[in-house]
Amino acid sequence: MKKRIAFISEHASPLATLGGVDSGGQNVYVAELAKFLARTDFEIDVFTRWDDPEQPQVVDWMPGVRVIHVKAGPVSFVAKEELLQFMPEFRDSMLSFILDEHVQYELIHANFFMSAKVAAEIKTILDIPFVVTFHALGHVRRVHQKEQDKFPAERLLIEEETIRKADKIIAECPQDREDLIEYYNASARKITVIPCGFSPEEFRPMDKSEARKLLNLHDNEYILLQLGRMVPRKGVDNVIRSLEHLRETDKRVRLVIVGGETDVPDPETCPELARLQAIAAEKGVSASVTFVGRRNRNALKYYYAAADIFITTPWYEPFGITPLEAMACGTPVIGSNVGGIKYSVIDGKTGFLVPPNDPPVLAERINEMLADKSLLKRMSRESLKRVNTMFTWENVAKMTGNLYERVLLLTYESSLDLQTQIKLNKKSQAA
Repeated sequence: MKKRIAFISEHASPLATLGGVDSGGQNVYVAELAKFLARTDFEIDVFTRWDDPEQPQVVDWMPGVRVIHVKAGPVSFVAKEELLQFMPEFRDSMLSFILDEHVQYELIHANFFMSAKVAAEIKTILDIPFVVTFHALGHVRRVHQKEQDKFPAERLLIEEETIRKADKIIAECPQDREDLIEYYNASARKITVIPCGFSPEEFRPMDKSEARKLLNLHDNEYILLQLGRMVPRKGVDNVIRSLEHLRETDKRVRLVIVGGETDVPDPETCPELARLQAIAAEKGVSASVTFVGRRNRNALKYYYAAADIFITTPWYEPFGITPLEAMACGTPVIGSNVGGIKYSVIDGKTGFLVPPNDPPVLAERINEMLADKSLLKRMSRESLKRVNTMFTWENVAKMTGNLYERVLLLTYESSLDLQTQIKLNKKSQAA
C-alpha cells in the first residue's frame, strides 16, 4: 500500500500559471516532485491556499496527486508577504479536512517558512513528522534586499523555531546548507542536500530553426533568453544593460524576455516590466529587446531551444530551476555566481558564471561565446550530460523518497523506544 504524504505550499500552487510575481520555482518544485513521487511508493495531497473561487476545493490533478484548496483569508490573490496573518486559519482548515475525511498522513513535507509553521503546529497536535524545504531563507533575503524585503520581521523567528522542530531539512544546494548552518545554527545532521530538477519528458533538445519558426524568431539573429519572474532581484536589468557593451557581430543580437503578469506585456499590471522597458530606452537598446509576456509551461521548451544562450543573473538564488531546463534543451547558461546556480552551472564547461549586477563582465562572456561556435557546441554537449546525470526529477524524487523512509524509520524506532521505556517504568513502579 502506498504511503500518504501531505505537501504544504501555502502560496505556490502546482496549478498556477508561471511567470508572475509569486509564481515561479516553488510552484514547479511542488508540482514536479509530487508528480514523480506518485509514480513510486507515495500518494500526495498538496495543500495550498484557496485564491480562486472558480477552483473546487479538491482537484484530482493526476494519478496519485490531489490539490486541496485551503481556506485562509479571502478567496482571492494576496501577496505572499501578507499571508502570515492567515496561517492560523490555514492550519485549522487543514486540520478540519484531515479529520473530516479521516485521512492518515505518514509525513508532511512543508515548502516555505509559513508552510513550515503550519506543519510544526500540526505535528504537535497530530504527531505527524515533517520535513521542510525553505526555498529561500529570511536572513539571506535580508542581506540582499535590506529594506526592500517586505516580509514581517517574525519570519526569522519562525524559521529558527521550525528548523529546531523539523525532523529533517532539505537544502537545495551546498550554499543553502551552509546558510542554514551559518545563519540559523542548524544541525548538520538534520540537513540533506537534494537539488531541484527537470523532466526529460518536458525539456529536451530540438531543432533550433524549427523552434524559432514556431515563435516567429529569425535565424539571422543571435538569441539571448531571459525567462522567469519579473521582480528586481532576478537581475533582468543587468542583462538589458549588458547589451550596450556587446561587440559588433556578423548577426544582430536579440534579447528575448519571457515573464510577467499577463500573456501580453502590460507595464500597467507589472511595475517591474515598466522599469525594464525604461532602462532599455535609456540605454538605447529597445530595438534589440523583445518582451514576450507570460507563457504557459508547455511553450517554454521552444524558447529554451530557440536561444543561443540562456542568461540568468539574479542578486541571489536559493536554487534556480530555469538553468536546468535550458541546459536540458542543449542551451548553455551564463548565470550569477550565487546560490544554486554556481552548483548547477560549471564555469567554463557548461556555461559561465559571472558576478551579479556587472553588465560589462556579462557582455564580455556573451561576446566570448557568440564569437566561438565550437565553444557553444561543446558547452551544449556538456550541459546535456550534466543535467541528465544529476538533475532529473526522477532522481530528485528517489532521493526525497529515501529521506522520507529514513524519517519514518526513525519515528518508528523512537516510538518503540518510548513504549519500552513506559513498560520499564511500569515494572519499576510495580516492584
